[in-house]
Amino acid sequence: MSTDDRVQDPDRIRALHATGLLEGAGAPSLDRVTRLAVRWLPVPIAMVSLVDADRQVVVSSAGPAGPWCEGPVPLSQSLCRHIVATGAALTVPDVPADDRWHAVRAAGDGLLKAYAGVPLHAGRHVLGALCAIDTAARTWSAEQLAALDDLAAVAESEIDHGRCRTEARRLAVLLDSLDEGVIACDADGRLVQINQPMREILQSEQRPDDPRAWASAYGLFDPDGRRPLEPGEVPLARALDGEHTHGQEVMVCPPGRPARRIAVNARPIDAPDGRRLGAVATGHDVTDSHRTALLRAAQHAVIRALAEDGGTEEAATRVIAALGGALGWCCGEYWQVDDDQASITRIASWSKPGRDLTAFAGLQPLALIRGEGLPGRVWAAGRRIWTPDPQADPHASARPRQARGTELRAAIGLPVHGGQRMLGVLTLFSDSATEPDEELADLLDGVCAYLGRYVERRRADDLTRTLEIARYRFDRVIAQIDDYVWTSEALPDGRFRLLYRSPNTVGVLGSQLPDIDIVAVLARYVHPDDQEAFEAFNAALAAGRAVQAEYRLTGIDGVTRWVWSRAAPRRDGGRLLVDGITTDVTERRELADERERLLAREQEQVHRLQELDRLKDELMAMVSHELRSPIGVIRAYAEMLCGAPDLPEEHSAFLEVIDRKSEHLQRLVDDLLDLARLEDGRLSVEARTVWLTRLIRQAVDDHRAAAAAKDVTLTAELPHHLQVRADPVRLRQVMDNLLSNAIKYTPGGGTVAVTAVPPHGGDGGSPRMVAVTVADSGIGIPAEQYEHLFSRFFRASSARAAGIKGTGLGLAITRAIVNAHGGTITAAPREGGGTAFTVRLPVG
Repeated sequence: MSTDDRVQDPDRIRALHATGLLEGAGAPSLDRVTRLAVRWLPVPIAMVSLVDADRQVVVSSAGPAGPWCEGPVPLSQSLCRHIVATGAALTVPDVPADDRWHAVRAAGDGLLKAYAGVPLHAGRHVLGALCAIDTAARTWSAEQLAALDDLAAVAESEIDHGRCRTEARRLAVLLDSLDEGVIACDADGRLVQINQPMREILQSEQRPDDPRAWASAYGLFDPDGRRPLEPGEVPLARALDGEHTHGQEVMVCPPGRPARRIAVNARPIDAPDGRRLGAVATGHDVTDSHRTALLRAAQHAVIRALAEDGGTEEAATRVIAALGGALGWCCGEYWQVDDDQASITRIASWSKPGRDLTAFAGLQPLALIRGEGLPGRVWAAGRRIWTPDPQADPHASARPRQARGTELRAAIGLPVHGGQRMLGVLTLFSDSATEPDEELADLLDGVCAYLGRYVERRRADDLTRTLEIARYRFDRVIAQIDDYVWTSEALPDGRFRLLYRSPNTVGVLGSQLPDIDIVAVLARYVHPDDQEAFEAFNAALAAGRAVQAEYRLTGIDGVTRWVWSRAAPRRDGGRLLVDGITTDVTERRELADERERLLAREQEQVHRLQELDRLKDELMAMVSHELRSPIGVIRAYAEMLCGAPDLPEEHSAFLEVIDRKSEHLQRLVDDLLDLARLEDGRLSVEARTVWLTRLIRQAVDDHRAAAAAKDVTLTAELPHHLQVRADPVRLRQVMDNLLSNAIKYTPGGGTVAVTAVPPHGGDGGSPRMVAVTVADSGIGIPAEQYEHLFSRFFRASSARAAGIKGTGLGLAITRAIVNAHGGTITAAPREGGGTAFTVRLPVG
C-alpha cells in the first residue's frame, strides 16, 4: 500500500473518527502526556496531532503551539502526515537545513527547528503522532526518543479509552434514539445502561445496584396491577440468572403517577468462554395498545352480548359482565327509570367471579329517587359521572353500610338514552384506584348508546308482539261476529285502499272474500236502487266526513241483504284513514217493515176507535140532551104532586125519592153535557178578574154542613187579597168538585185543608201562577193509579173497595175547566196519608 493509500485508508479514517477527538471536545488525559513530554525531553513544545483525510488536527499541546492549534493544518504543511504514511518515527535535527522539508519550513512561524515524532496506533492503523518541537536545532538522543515512545504508549492508551468512552456515548445516543426501552446490568447486577425510553417508562432516575431492590424501586407489579413482583420475577433479574424471557408483561406503578404496562424481552450476556458478563432487557410501552385491545374486546363482547336473545334485564347483565371481564372491573349494575318518572330501579347486576358483593350489588329490589346515590345523580344530571374514590365521596353511594368492606376504589355512572328520553343508568365499579379516563368513558358512552338502541328495539319488538297478539285476539273476536269491520285509506283519486278488514265477510256478502278493497267490492254488489246512496256515502268519506248509510247488497250467494255502514275518517300524518263497520240489518229492516205495517194497522184501528168514540160522545151528548127535557118534566110533575092537599103520606115519601133520583140523574146529564162541550171546545169560558179568596171562602162555607155531617174538619188558609183571571162560575164548579170529593172520601174524624199560594214564576216568559191546594186525610189512591185519575169514568180501586159511589166524571170535568183557563191540575199523595190536589191558575 502506498503512503497516500495509508493516509486515505477508509478503515483508518473510521477508526480516527471513532475516537471522538476530532469533535473538539478536548482531551485532558492527553494534555498530561504533552506536559510530561515538555518536561522529560525537555522541549518548549509538545503536541498530539491526528491526521484526517485532508488535514492535520492538534488535539493536545503544551507550550507555545498556537500556530498549529489555531486551526486545521493542511497536509502539505504536516510532518505528522509522513509518520502516518510510513508508520515509523521521524526525527529531524534541523528542519530548515533538511531539503526534504522545504514545504513546511514556514510552519510554526519559524518556531519549528528540530522535530521528533513517534506514531500513535489504534490497532493496525496509525492515527497520528506524538511530537516534540524545539525552537533550535538539536540532536535527539536515544533516551529522549525512548521517553517519547513511552509517552506515546500512554497516549495510545488514553486514545483507546477515549474511543471506548466515545463509543459508549454513541451507544447511549443510539439507544436513546430507539423507540424501545433498554436496560442492562453487569455480572454483579449493577445497572450500566438505561436509555431514555426506558427511563420514561420507569418514570425514575434511580439506579439501584442491588437486583433485589429493582421491583420496589421502580414499582413493578403483576399484569393485574395489584400484586407487586417478587425480586426474582423481574425480567432483568431472571435474565441475569440465565433465563430468556419474551413478552413478559409488567405493570409499572410509581406512586402518584399513571401506571404503565410494558412488554419485556430479556436475555443474559455471556462471553465466548461462558462467563456471565451481565444481562440486557428491552421493553416497549403497550399501555395504549393494551387499552385499545381491551376496548375493542369490550366492544366486541358487548355486541355479542346484545346479539343474544333475551329481555332487557338479561341483556344488561350480559353487557355488564362483558365490560367487567374485558376491562377488569369488579361489579356493575343497570338501573331503569320507572314509567312514572318518580324513581329509578335496579333491574340487573353482576359481580366478578370470586368477589362476594351480593350485599352491595345483589338482585334484591332497590329503588332510588332522582339525585340519590350515583344512579340518581346521573339521572338528575343527564350526563356521565366519574368518581375516582367512591369511599371518599359522600354523594357517590346511597348504600354506605353495604359499601363498607367492599374495597371499591373507582366508579362511573353513565346515562342510557333512547332518543330524547333517558331509559336508565349503567354503573360500573373497580377495586383499584383509577383516574378519569376520557377514552374509556367515550367507549362506555358508546356501549350505553348500543344498550339504549337495544332497549328501544326490544321495547319496539315487545310492543310489536303485543300488538300482534292484540290483533290476533281482536281478529278472533271479530271473526265470531257477523259485522264486517274495516279500515281503508282514502286516495287522492277518490279510490280507497284497504288497510284492515275483519276475517268474516260471510255475514255481509254470503261468502268469504280475499284481502281486497272492500269498498270496490261492495260497489259491484250494491242494489241498483241504492247505487246513488252508496256513491253519496263514499263521497262523504272521501271528503273527510263521518257518515252512515243503509243500502241493499245482492251477495255472492244471490241473497239480497240490507246492510248498515257507519264510518268515521281520521288523519294519520298526511293520510286520510277511514274506520268503518258494515252490519247485516236485513232482519231489523224486516222487523221495521213489519212494525210499519202493524203501526199502520194500529193507526187504522185507532182511527176507527176515535171515530167510535166520537160517535159515542155524540150519542152521549144527544142522549143527555134528550134526557134533560123528560127529567125536567118528571121533576116538575113530582113537585106539583107534592103540593096536592090530599096526598097520602106514603105517596109523599115516594115523590121525595122520585125527586131525589131525578135530581141525581139531572146532575149526571149536566156533567156529561159539560164534558162533551169542554172536550169539543164548544163550552166557552168567560174570564174576568175574580177575587179568588172570597170565591174559595164561599165554597168552603157552603160545604161546611156536609163536612160537619161526616165529622170532618174543614179548614182554609188563604191570603187576604188574591185575584185571578177566570170564569167565576166554572171556577166555583172546580172548587165544588174538589171539596165534595175530599169530604166524600175522608172518613169521620179526618180533615180537609184548603190553602192558596200567592203568584210566583214568570221567569223566561212563563205566566205568573196562583196555586190552590185541597188536601184531605182520606182513604188515598194507589200510587200506580194517579196517572188515570183525570180520565173519564175512572174510579180508584180504594173508592170502589170502600163502597163509595160516584160516576168518575167530576175530576175529568175539573181538569177540562182548568185547562180551558190555561192552568194545570195535579194530584199527589199527602204526607201522613190522603191525597192533595193542586190547581195552578194564571194571574193575568
